[in-house]
Amino acid sequence: MKNKIYNNDLLIKGYVDEEIDPKIDIKHEINLLRKQKNAVILAHYYQESEIQDIADYIGDSLYLSQRAAKTKADIIVFCGVHFMAETAKILSPGKKVLLPDLNAGCSLADSCKAEDFSEFLRKYPNHKVVSYINTSAEIKALTDIICTSSNAVQIIESIPENEKIVFAPDKNLGNYIQSLTGREMVIWNGACHVHEQFSLEKILELKTQFPEAKIIAHPECNKPILIIADFIGSTSALLKFTQKDNADTFIVVTESGIIHQMKKANPQKKYIPAPPSDSSCNCSDCIYMKLNTVKKLYNALLFEMPEIVVKEELLLKARSSITRMLEISEKLGL
Repeated sequence: MKNKIYNNDLLIKGYVDEEIDPKIDIKHEINLLRKQKNAVILAHYYQESEIQDIADYIGDSLYLSQRAAKTKADIIVFCGVHFMAETAKILSPGKKVLLPDLNAGCSLADSCKAEDFSEFLRKYPNHKVVSYINTSAEIKALTDIICTSSNAVQIIESIPENEKIVFAPDKNLGNYIQSLTGREMVIWNGACHVHEQFSLEKILELKTQFPEAKIIAHPECNKPILIIADFIGSTSALLKFTQKDNADTFIVVTESGIIHQMKKANPQKKYIPAPPSDSSCNCSDCIYMKLNTVKKLYNALLFEMPEIVVKEELLLKARSSITRMLEISEKLGL
């Protein structure tokens, strides 16, 4: 293994691609490195199971943001996608934040570019801007309050009824929140490639095969799927539902990574990943989330690369919208 070096030669592919001696116990080495470097590993529920099992903290976007804001670690290795690691850097600017693969982006975040959103907002002056956390730092800098699927309803309800609202970027989540709160919102037309791909027809076929199964869906799904769902909630809410509900079988309509935690909590139950419209692809997996691997995690810790950097001016502008979300969430006990 080469000595630790800092240059872009290691990052041509967006990650450190160094070969690892097959004789070493990579999980043991990761444990040694995080202790030596005072590093914390955060992982989203949509990561591959090996990463989930080695992480210090695993959760949804709200929980991981809270952990990033409170950590005493010197290094945060964020096993998720770019906007998540970027959010961690904004919340903990004094920490070194690493993302195992810089190519781990987000189709939903990509659907809302800063220049387009800025032009969009000019049409709606005097509107309170609420943006989903699945956005870039540039979008967060244009936003009044950030939300996650765990707290979106409460964030909207915290805004006085006489105030107009712009919601971005997920149209499905926005429409779902609008239906629950009764608040009229101007909604950006963005979507997640995973949740857009689920097939209503194939889910109904599964329901015919497993009539006792309960359909549980993330609010980023299209409205027809939400209509037939027995339960709608964030990834953490879906997990809790499977733990507490009496059903033995669940059709899970969100990214399939969450099923690993469902099985760990209740291995005696059956969890069926909802099928996508395109049977030729594995579209219930987020291609970006799955770019991170244990090998890349190890190399990121060893070489302390790739590092997430956010310019100070942008960082300060973006932080206020995230901080406002955390304050509201803490006040409400979320």
